[in-house]
Amino acid sequence: MSRAVYTGKGGFAMAEDAPVEPGPGEVRLSVAFTGICGTDLHIAHGHMDHRVATPAVIGHEMSGRIAALGANVIGWDVGDAVTVMPLAWCGTCPACRAGHSHICHRLTFMGIDSPGSMQSSWTVPASLLVRLPADLPLSTAALVEPTAVAVHDVRRAEIQAGEKVVVVGGGPIGLLIACVARAAGAEVVVLEVDSHRRKAGAELGLRLLDPTAGDVADAIQDWTGTAGAAVVFEVSGSAAGLASATSLLSVRGRLVLVAIHATPREVDLHRFFWRELTLIGARVYQRVDFERAVELIAGGAVPAGALISKIVPLGGVDDAFRDLEQGVGVVKILMDCQPEAL
Repeated sequence: MSRAVYTGKGGFAMAEDAPVEPGPGEVRLSVAFTGICGTDLHIAHGHMDHRVATPAVIGHEMSGRIAALGANVIGWDVGDAVTVMPLAWCGTCPACRAGHSHICHRLTFMGIDSPGSMQSSWTVPASLLVRLPADLPLSTAALVEPTAVAVHDVRRAEIQAGEKVVVVGGGPIGLLIACVARAAGAEVVVLEVDSHRRKAGAELGLRLLDPTAGDVADAIQDWTGTAGAAVVFEVSGSAAGLASATSLLSVRGRLVLVAIHATPREVDLHRFFWRELTLIGARVYQRVDFERAVELIAGGAVPAGALISKIVPLGGVDDAFRDLEQGVGVVKILMDCQPEAL
């Protein structure tokens, strides 16, 4: 099998190894496509070398087919189309006992803390498989994982039909949140500075505004009848984005923090007090979010495949990361991990 191996300090190397045969309760997957996400970019920048033990196979947004079954695997067959919910939890910590295993105190995130999907063959616990419709293109299905993030974020926001929602940051997750919120009946506006991402969002039928052009606050006030947005998702990861998100909320509005802010940020707590705002953290997903993501993509409510800017072979990992780093003309890049037809 072929693997793209992260070697540390932003470097990758290709390696060839024998596939890992599945043990009891495991399956071996032929990985079709793997997406590159913001976390993967953080790893490639060397920002997570303290956590990622090199050499490492990263990646966790994927689709593929079952190639082999281990002992005691029931309900699955060789050839089934699947994706993987890449979380392994302990089951015994306070979070797990409270029913919040997705934010387990000792959570293992596959592709970060253990081998991931940037390889042609991947052996995983069968309990982490999520079934895909047979007619769903595997390239599109590789976006189920980021769509599950969006589903979880929208579910945490408890959006009601007809509510006005602002998404600050129109990258892949921001655009997916906008699509999922729209499917929940919300009216949505996305704020994004990059013209290519605004174009991609417009092609999804979304309304996008450039926060650097004109007074966005006035535009949102006009749109909401001076009330402000019921929900704002902060997906930009920037101090300016967080300040904008806070300022655009209505009385008793909900701010959903999606982006990872690696450094402490100043927050206008007086506005939280004055308007009785609510801050909601949203991290990863649960199985129900994955299953809903599959439904939304398969049904066309979330046209996730439209976000795919290009597909490159697994051996082109360096070029793929460089293109995303430069951020010119791309939204989502997939790596074809299995050039032969699956």
